[in-house]
Amino acid sequence: MRRPRLVRGGAVALLTGLALLLGTAPAWAHSRLESSDPAAGSSTATVPQKVSLTFNEPVQPGFTVITVIGPNGDDYHSGQVSEVDDTVTVGVLPLGPAGRYQIGYRVVSADGHPVSGSVPFTLTTPGPGSSAAAPPRGSPAAASGPSTAVVPTAAPADDGGAPVWPWIVGAVVVVALGMGAALRLGRS
Repeated sequence: MRRPRLVRGGAVALLTGLALLLGTAPAWAHSRLESSDPAAGSSTATVPQKVSLTFNEPVQPGFTVITVIGPNGDDYHSGQVSEVDDTVTVGVLPLGPAGRYQIGYRVVSADGHPVSGSVPFTLTTPGPGSSAAAPPRGSPAAASGPSTAVVPTAAPADDGGAPVWPWIVGAVVVVALGMGAALRLGRS
């Protein structure tokens, strides 16, 4: 008599845990960067006319911000962001000094969560642009542009939201305790 109850209780606990895990699938659906042009960490001697970022899924149009920050702190992006399917693109002013550039981005996933980060690349030879070509970040001239938001310069460790696993573990423990109590009360 005791064995069927344990088997049944174990099966219920297993199915409940599986249902909880399957219910968290939308939380894993955030957009993530798959590639960029110029590529992350690459070195180039030629000045790109545009930068492109490709994600694993289409992003919501109208919410994308891309910046191209040079080693001198100037922002070299130009014009409006273009969003086509899973790729976002923005024009680039003529780059200035040789050094490390950061493509900063902030997009909104198909599931509505913001995702941000940055992609570094190195310009090995000075470009034709000067620091006068792009207003310094934070200046009044830069603030008047259509999309000059400050974007983090380091990719976040996580793309947003609290971890789900503590909630799953907690739910499994609560279900197990409830089943244990029900089995004990059932014997009385």
